[in-house]
Amino acid sequence: MSEPNADLNADFIDATRSSYDAIAKEYAERFPADLDISPVDLALIAAFAELVKAGGSAPVADLGSGPGHVTAHLRGLGVPVFGVDLSPRMVTLAREAHPHLRFHVGSMTSLDLPDGTLGGIMALYSVIHVPDDHLPTVFAEFHRTLVPGGHVLLCFQSGDDAGRMRLTERFGHEIDLYYYWRTPDTVSALLAEAGLEPVATTVREPVDDEKRPRAFLLARKPSSIGSAGHADVSA
Repeated sequence: MSEPNADLNADFIDATRSSYDAIAKEYAERFPADLDISPVDLALIAAFAELVKAGGSAPVADLGSGPGHVTAHLRGLGVPVFGVDLSPRMVTLAREAHPHLRFHVGSMTSLDLPDGTLGGIMALYSVIHVPDDHLPTVFAEFHRTLVPGGHVLLCFQSGDDAGRMRLTERFGHEIDLYYYWRTPDTVSALLAEAGLEPVATTVREPVDDEKRPRAFLLARKPSSIGSAGHADVSA
């Protein structure tokens, strides 16, 4: 059951964590080891993988890694990658399914990672649970933890409208999960404010039982950082 006009839960992190803990088993069963997503999505993930591999050997963080299927796919593409998820239950299931990979519990609002250590960040359908006023904090964390020249790949449900939806039941479990719909332009502007340069934007139309277009945003931390934290364009 959805409640589009419900009030926002003040502690969205706790609500999101407990919701995904509740549905983790059923959610993981929807995503078997073989990645079954759109060929367009696979091509964009492959392009991201090539960019981060070309940038060096720094690892990639898959933020909102869930049961770990996309993390494992990136590793299969030759990317040194680990997964981070808010839900301890999701992390447990990911470790069981992919024991050769590293997964840990964490929040993209405050990454437990040193500055300038990630070659890339991928966040597929995970920023959709972050309220608007927390997105600048998330993108500032992306900028902080990326190496100069590191890339970000975001994917989220989009459309011409913006808004939010509250889901209180899924897979037969009571949950309290908010979804935020945003346009690519809105998210691109916030990435730019965080010092991340836009590289490419792709929007594909819904397929099968999808109801909204999927937006993919590729951004990059500038290779040369000036004293103010912006790209140094001086001669």
